[in-house]
Amino acid sequence: MPIDAAKALAAEPRSAEIAWDHKDVQLYHLGLGAGSPATDPAELRYTLESRLHVLPSFATVAGAGMGVVGGLSAPGIDIDLAAVLHGGQSITLHRPLPTGGRAVSTSRVAAVYDKGKAAVLVLRSEAADDEGPLWSSDAQIFVRGEGGWGGDRGPSERLELPDRAPDRTVERAVREDQALLYRLSGDWNPLHADPDFAKLAGFDRPILHGLCTYGMTLKAVVDTVLDGDVARVRSYRTRFAGVVFPGETLRIRMWAGDGRVQATVTAVERDDAPVLADTLVTHS
Repeated sequence: MPIDAAKALAAEPRSAEIAWDHKDVQLYHLGLGAGSPATDPAELRYTLESRLHVLPSFATVAGAGMGVVGGLSAPGIDIDLAAVLHGGQSITLHRPLPTGGRAVSTSRVAAVYDKGKAAVLVLRSEAADDEGPLWSSDAQIFVRGEGGWGGDRGPSERLELPDRAPDRTVERAVREDQALLYRLSGDWNPLHADPDFAKLAGFDRPILHGLCTYGMTLKAVVDTVLDGDVARVRSYRTRFAGVVFPGETLRIRMWAGDGRVQATVTAVERDDAPVLADTLVTHS
């Protein structure tokens, strides 16, 4: 089979030096829709180098080459990108991310689960610079048609929402060209740009990167609940529950309390179709 679980799990971790500067950070933030209104002081923290801070989800694209698509070329994995969907993502921050720097990123396949009709790969990466650890992250990748070999099904944890109305609800528009801009941060999967490829994957048109929705949601939480302070974020995880099409509007509902913010994200134009679920930000 195209996924050799034993070989993938036994493979030595792969390490590479990564680097980024303020331009990479600014491009990432613009890909999330930052900068509107362009002169808003709150938005200038994402777009102007003299005031720049780094949204922690930038860790998912820092260095570009060791991202999710790169992880799918690990030993024991030979799959068709048209069968791949990002199932979930988590990040743990060890300290605020600098606006520029160099680090060593170490990646490995941490788990392979058999979900019956699909396999799930857990791609784990850790980054550290001369001052110590920066972040660690797990990407859960669904590979359709590659399950059914009788392996471990893995965890199926669900996060129960508070039994009350959301504390905050905001809406964020996704521009028609947003996937085209976001992919410049390193995820070149044609699913997000090529209509013909999208049809091969079962979609009428290209879809937005799940990690773009992921970043947009964290920005909304930081801006509305954490007083715009990115340094307060300690960890962030979500499950990708559905797709987003460029041009749609995200509705982000947030419940805050006890150093954590839970959230759900839905697509407004499709009757609040689920987009992100089991979403949790922990913070100081």
